[in-house]
Amino acid sequence: AGYISQVLKNYTDHACDGEYVSLRCPHRTTISIQSAFYGRIVPSHQMCPSRYPHSYATLIKEDVACSVGTSLQKMLDECQDRRSCQFLVNSRLFGADPCPGTGKYLIVWYKCRPNEYKSKVACEDDKLRLSCKKSMVIAIYSAIFGRTQGDSLECPYQNLGMPMIECQSATALQLMIKRCHGKRSCSIYASTYEFGDPCYPGIRKHLNVIYTC
Repeated sequence: AGYISQVLKNYTDHACDGEYVSLRCPHRTTISIQSAFYGRIVPSHQMCPSRYPHSYATLIKEDVACSVGTSLQKMLDECQDRRSCQFLVNSRLFGADPCPGTGKYLIVWYKCRPNEYKSKVACEDDKLRLSCKKSMVIAIYSAIFGRTQGDSLECPYQNLGMPMIECQSATALQLMIKRCHGKRSCSIYASTYEFGDPCYPGIRKHLNVIYTC
């Protein structure tokens, strides 16, 4: 149960300029970066106080609308699919400094993805069944009900003349956890009755679940 809760948890870590950021995942899982931010959007008295002398800080106005566009890619390069990673946070790591003289910080959001996981897709109104071997139980990692870019060919897009717009249920993950989590097997219909309809009327949807045993 402890292992399952660690797999499902969304982790957040942060470090100021000049500090080390350290990401770590439990045994049999690896880091999956969800999002990252490097820069400053709150004043230093709220987060990561300025390292510059006070006299200098008063001369240079702190930039609180400063962000670096390469933050996510850099975190993917450094940490994605590893069990752990650690590095020193500073502006040189992220390329050109968009706000020299302003102390910055890194915030990173990540999950711990099981090394071995399974993916199952059910087209709209079909039944999705999950099962594990004896003495093992289901741990849901992610669940999407709706339509996404680059969708699986298993559920062809048949709405000719309608725009291809991403639409996803906000409650799909919670519902799949409630229905299947910790059980040896479970089943659910990929229907708007279960998940609601996050898309325009007439758009054919599917349920995509990633899980491990």
